[in-house]
Amino acid sequence: MDIMLQLSDSLLNKQVMSLRTGGPIATVMQAIINPNNLKVEGFYCEDRFDKSHLVLLTQDIRDTVPQGYAVNDHEVLAHPEELIRLQKTMEIDFQLIGKRVVTINKQKVGKVTDFATETNTFYIQKLYVGQSIFKSINTGKLSIDRSQIFETTKTKIVIQEILKGQKTTVTVASPAT
Repeated sequence: MDIMLQLSDSLLNKQVMSLRTGGPIATVMQAIINPNNLKVEGFYCEDRFDKSHLVLLTQDIRDTVPQGYAVNDHEVLAHPEELIRLQKTMEIDFQLIGKRVVTINKQKVGKVTDFATETNTFYIQKLYVGQSIFKSINTGKLSIDRSQIFETTKTKIVIQEILKGQKTTVTVASPAT
Protein backbone atom coordinates (compact mmCIF):
# COMPACT_ATOMS: atom_id res chain seq x y z
CA MET A 1 0.00 0.00 0.00
CA ASP A 2 1.54 3.31 -1.08
CA ILE A 3 1.61 6.17 1.38
CA MET A 4 0.51 9.38 -0.24
CA LEU A 5 0.26 12.82 1.30
CA GLN A 6 -2.36 15.29 0.08
CA LEU A 7 -2.43 19.00 0.84
CA SER A 8 -5.60 20.36 2.45
CA ASP A 9 -6.93 22.02 -0.72
CA SER A 10 -6.78 18.74 -2.62
CA LEU A 11 -9.03 17.05 -0.03
CA LEU A 12 -11.93 19.46 -0.62
CA ASN A 13 -14.30 20.22 -3.51
CA LYS A 14 -14.03 16.61 -4.68
CA GLN A 15 -16.88 14.45 -5.87
CA VAL A 16 -18.08 11.52 -3.78
CA MET A 17 -18.51 8.70 -6.31
CA SER A 18 -20.84 5.74 -5.80
CA LEU A 19 -19.34 2.40 -6.82
CA ARG A 20 -22.85 0.99 -7.21
CA THR A 21 -24.15 3.63 -9.62
CA GLY A 22 -20.80 4.76 -11.04
CA GLY A 23 -21.71 8.43 -10.68
CA PRO A 24 -21.26 11.34 -8.29
CA ILE A 25 -23.57 11.48 -5.28
CA ALA A 26 -22.16 14.44 -3.32
CA THR A 27 -19.44 17.09 -3.18
CA VAL A 28 -16.97 17.40 -0.29
CA MET A 29 -17.16 20.86 1.31
CA GLN A 30 -15.20 20.85 4.61
CA ALA A 31 -13.02 18.50 6.65
CA ILE A 32 -14.03 17.38 10.15
CA ILE A 33 -10.77 17.35 12.12
CA ASN A 34 -10.38 15.70 15.52
CA PRO A 35 -8.05 18.01 17.50
CA ASN A 36 -7.11 15.23 19.95
CA ASN A 37 -5.34 13.07 17.37
CA LEU A 38 -5.19 15.36 14.29
CA LYS A 39 -7.20 12.96 12.19
CA VAL A 40 -9.66 13.92 9.49
CA GLU A 41 -12.65 11.92 10.79
CA GLY A 42 -14.93 12.83 7.92
CA PHE A 43 -16.17 15.50 5.57
CA TYR A 44 -19.21 17.70 5.37
CA CYS A 45 -20.74 17.11 1.95
CA GLU A 46 -23.52 18.57 -0.13
CA ASP A 47 -25.88 15.93 -1.49
CA ARG A 48 -26.08 16.02 -5.27
CA PHE A 49 -29.78 15.26 -5.34
CA ASP A 50 -31.47 17.34 -2.63
CA LYS A 51 -28.57 19.70 -1.72
CA SER A 52 -28.79 18.69 1.96
CA HIS A 53 -25.68 18.77 4.12
CA LEU A 54 -24.48 15.28 4.98
CA VAL A 55 -21.35 13.72 6.50
CA LEU A 56 -19.02 11.23 4.84
CA LEU A 57 -16.90 9.35 7.38
CA THR A 58 -13.35 8.65 6.21
CA GLN A 59 -13.78 5.00 7.27
CA ASP A 60 -16.42 4.68 4.52
CA ILE A 61 -14.08 5.84 1.74
CA ARG A 62 -13.09 2.80 -0.29
CA ASP A 63 -10.54 4.55 -2.50
CA THR A 64 -9.27 7.94 -3.57
CA VAL A 65 -9.59 8.22 -7.34
CA PRO A 66 -8.86 11.12 -9.71
CA GLN A 67 -12.59 11.97 -9.83
CA GLY A 68 -12.88 12.09 -6.03
CA TYR A 69 -13.64 9.63 -3.25
CA ALA A 70 -15.13 6.22 -4.07
CA VAL A 71 -17.75 4.88 -1.64
CA ASN A 72 -20.07 1.88 -1.80
CA ASP A 73 -23.32 3.78 -2.15
CA HIS A 74 -25.32 6.86 -1.17
CA GLU A 75 -26.27 5.07 2.07
CA VAL A 76 -22.82 5.81 3.61
CA LEU A 77 -23.67 9.52 3.75
CA ALA A 78 -25.27 10.39 7.10
CA HIS A 79 -27.06 13.35 8.59
CA PRO A 80 -24.80 15.02 11.19
CA GLU A 81 -27.27 14.46 14.05
CA GLU A 82 -27.16 10.68 13.40
CA LEU A 83 -23.43 10.48 14.20
CA ILE A 84 -23.53 10.38 18.01
CA ARG A 85 -19.84 9.47 18.49
CA LEU A 86 -18.72 12.36 16.29
CA GLN A 87 -20.98 15.03 17.88
CA LYS A 88 -18.32 16.52 20.19
CA THR A 89 -15.76 16.70 17.38
CA MET A 90 -18.26 18.38 15.06
CA GLU A 91 -19.24 20.87 17.80
CA ILE A 92 -15.59 21.85 18.32
CA ASP A 93 -15.36 22.73 14.59
CA PHE A 94 -11.56 22.57 14.75
CA GLN A 95 -9.87 24.35 11.83
CA LEU A 96 -6.10 24.19 11.35
CA ILE A 97 -5.63 26.89 8.70
CA GLY A 98 -4.82 30.20 10.40
CA LYS A 99 -4.14 28.60 13.80
CA ARG A 100 -1.20 30.17 15.70
CA VAL A 101 1.88 27.98 16.24
CA VAL A 102 4.07 28.48 19.31
CA THR A 103 6.82 26.49 21.00
CA ILE A 104 6.59 24.98 24.47
CA ASN A 105 8.47 28.05 25.75
CA LYS A 106 5.84 30.32 24.14
CA GLN A 107 8.08 31.49 21.28
CA LYS A 108 5.89 32.57 18.35
CA VAL A 109 6.55 30.52 15.23
CA GLY A 110 3.80 31.66 12.84
CA LYS A 111 0.41 30.52 11.56
CA VAL A 112 -0.65 27.31 9.84
CA THR A 113 -1.01 27.98 6.12
CA ASP A 114 -1.57 24.38 4.98
CA PHE A 115 -1.37 20.77 6.12
CA ALA A 116 -0.68 17.40 4.53
CA THR A 117 -2.84 14.36 5.22
CA GLU A 118 -1.91 10.73 4.63
CA THR A 119 -4.71 9.40 2.43
CA ASN A 120 -4.85 5.82 3.75
CA THR A 121 -5.44 6.73 7.40
CA PHE A 122 -6.41 10.42 7.05
CA TYR A 123 -4.02 11.40 9.83
CA ILE A 124 -2.51 14.85 9.38
CA GLN A 125 1.23 14.27 8.99
CA LYS A 126 2.68 17.74 8.37
CA LEU A 127 1.82 21.33 9.14
CA TYR A 128 3.09 24.12 6.90
CA VAL A 129 3.64 27.29 8.88
CA GLY A 130 4.03 30.78 7.46
CA GLN A 131 6.20 33.11 9.48
CA SER A 132 6.24 36.86 9.87
CA ILE A 133 7.73 38.78 6.94
CA PHE A 134 11.01 39.32 8.82
CA LYS A 135 11.49 35.67 9.76
CA SER A 136 10.36 34.37 6.37
CA ILE A 137 13.09 36.31 4.52
CA ASN A 138 15.68 34.00 6.07
CA THR A 139 13.79 30.72 6.27
CA GLY A 140 10.60 30.70 4.19
CA LYS A 141 7.86 28.33 5.31
CA LEU A 142 8.39 25.74 8.00
CA SER A 143 7.29 22.14 7.61
CA ILE A 144 6.47 20.64 10.99
CA ASP A 145 6.07 16.88 11.37
CA ARG A 146 3.23 15.58 13.54
CA SER A 147 5.78 14.02 15.93
CA GLN A 148 6.87 17.56 16.88
CA ILE A 149 3.38 18.62 17.95
CA PHE A 150 3.12 18.78 21.73
CA GLU A 151 -0.47 20.02 22.16
CA THR A 152 -3.43 21.44 20.25
CA THR A 153 -5.85 23.93 21.79
CA LYS A 154 -8.75 26.01 20.48
CA THR A 155 -6.44 28.92 19.72
CA LYS A 156 -3.00 27.46 19.02
CA ILE A 157 -0.74 24.54 18.19
CA VAL A 158 2.15 23.99 20.62
CA ILE A 159 5.27 22.36 19.18
CA GLN A 160 8.62 21.19 20.53
CA GLU A 161 11.40 23.78 20.60
CA ILE A 162 12.97 24.63 17.25
CA LEU A 163 16.67 23.88 17.38
CA LYS A 164 18.76 25.86 14.91
CA GLY A 165 20.54 23.60 12.44
CA GLN A 166 18.59 20.49 13.38
CA LYS A 167 16.89 19.45 10.17
CA THR A 168 15.18 16.37 11.54
CA THR A 169 12.99 18.41 13.87
CA VAL A 170 11.67 21.19 11.70
CA THR A 171 12.51 21.44 8.03
CA VAL A 172 12.27 24.43 5.77
CA ALA A 173 10.15 23.57 2.75
CA SER A 174 7.60 24.86 0.35
CA PRO A 175 4.62 22.56 -0.25
CA ALA A 176 4.34 21.17 -3.75
CA THR A 177 1.53 22.70 -5.73
